Amino acid sequence: MAKSKGTNEEQVTEYIQQLNPTLATTITFLRQTVLAVDKEIGEHIKWNSPSFYYSGEMKPFDPKEYKRDILVLNIHRKGTILLVFPTGAKINDSSGFLEENYTDGRKIAQIKDLQDAKSRQKDLENVLKDWLSQVEK
Repeated sequence: MAKSKGTNEEQVTEYIQQLNPTLATTITFLRQTVLAVDKEIGEHIKWNSPSFYYSGEMKPFDPKEYKRDILVLNIHRKGTILLVFPTGAKINDSSGFLEENYTDGRKIAQIKDLQDAKSRQKDLENVLKDWLSQVEK
């Protein structure tokens, strides 16, 4: 997909508009949920997908640690949207929302469709709030 020259928000909107309508509706719901959690969550296209990052002040860090990256939506697998948290290993999640333990610190949640996203909205919000509470400012 060619990158537009618009704002980050416009690029995400353009990306979503090119998806099939059912998938676009689910992605839009997830996008709205994530952005509503905190005003310092920004969005952009990274790794060829809608991604969310912390836009506020942070202590200096090595960019390869991905400390600013909160969540990347991987929609390239048929029938499932993967919510990839690059630094998810640090998140305290007792709900079981986050799955998998990768050696690089990632954790993933899987969303099947809009109904699944709505039923797991609170879990997603709680995971995001925990992530934000650990930002080194």
